[in-house]
Amino acid sequence: NPVGHTISQGIGELFEELVHSQDSDKICSCLDDIIRIRAVQDFSPSRALSFIFLLKKVIREETEKEIRENQLSGELTSLESDIDRIALLAFDIYMKCRERIYEIKADEVRRITFRLLQKANLICEVKEEDLGSETVLTKNIKG
Repeated sequence: NPVGHTISQGIGELFEELVHSQDSDKICSCLDDIIRIRAVQDFSPSRALSFIFLLKKVIREETEKEIRENQLSGELTSLESDIDRIALLAFDIYMKCRERIYEIKADEVRRITFRLLQKANLICEVKEEDLGSETVLTKNIKG
């Protein structure tokens, strides 16, 4: 499953960046791969991005014993703050993807409308020498 593979790989890379280097460019790249997939699916923004907040739960569950034994609650709090920052980055990426999707849909509607008007012979082109540049005009429809 290519979608599952991309998401799984992206989350693994995101986790590694979060824990080790925290290179924001790499984090954005990891997020971008995942979020592009989530943005085209029919999810609400909260559902599309919920996986980021699940990282907190997974980290707490997996490191609970070590955190208690080594008194690492401060480090955990810092890591959770980093996850919150990643969630904000993810939201920005998600919104850009959704905006692009709506732009593509709007462009397609315009193209379809233009073609329908052409087929109905309701649009004519005026030569450049007539107006100074090529322009599209609509014919008057009397009803």
